[in-house]
Amino acid sequence: MTRPILALDCDGVLLDYSLAYARAWERAFGEFPRERDPDAYWPMDRWEVRRVVGEELERFRAAFDETFFSTIPPLPGAVEACHQLADAGYELVCVTALPERFADARVRNLRDEGFPISRVIATGHEELEISPKAKALHELQPVAFVDDFIQYMIGVDRSIHQALIMRGRTGSPNEGPQLELAHSLHPDLPAFARWWLARE
Repeated sequence: MTRPILALDCDGVLLDYSLAYARAWERAFGEFPRERDPDAYWPMDRWEVRRVVGEELERFRAAFDETFFSTIPPLPGAVEACHQLADAGYELVCVTALPERFADARVRNLRDEGFPISRVIATGHEELEISPKAKALHELQPVAFVDDFIQYMIGVDRSIHQALIMRGRTGSPNEGPQLELAHSLHPDLPAFARWWLARE
């Protein structure tokens, strides 16, 4: 019997990309930045880091490599929430706007951290009028799609329940009329899992 699929975004839903960003800064410049605003949506706003250009920018970008994308720590409660969903009979598929060249690193990262994710679909990120994930989600036909970025719900099949994780209120792009794209709002993945399973 085919299990129903839940499609889950990765950064900001499963993994703490913002914390990994600070570790990348440390790798590039030798110091772990001080935290400025723990409730910031974007890493540059969460940490006391300067804007870098030229050679410094290239050095920082180089830190976002295979090692980076295979060692991002999980968000609190995310592994447990995924196990609850998997134990309830769902197949969990990660749909991430990551370049394809890092897909294997992401698979290793999730499996090393104990996530019961069956596969990773890396869609890349192009500046399109619709979500870079829309095509993959149309083909996947999950019962629900969980993301923390409202713009990734633009153009997604409305028959798919779209759950928005409302993390990082400071500077969040998740506001305004676009919020109507989300069928439900949740503070984090554990809250979504509790809500979703209580509906059954």
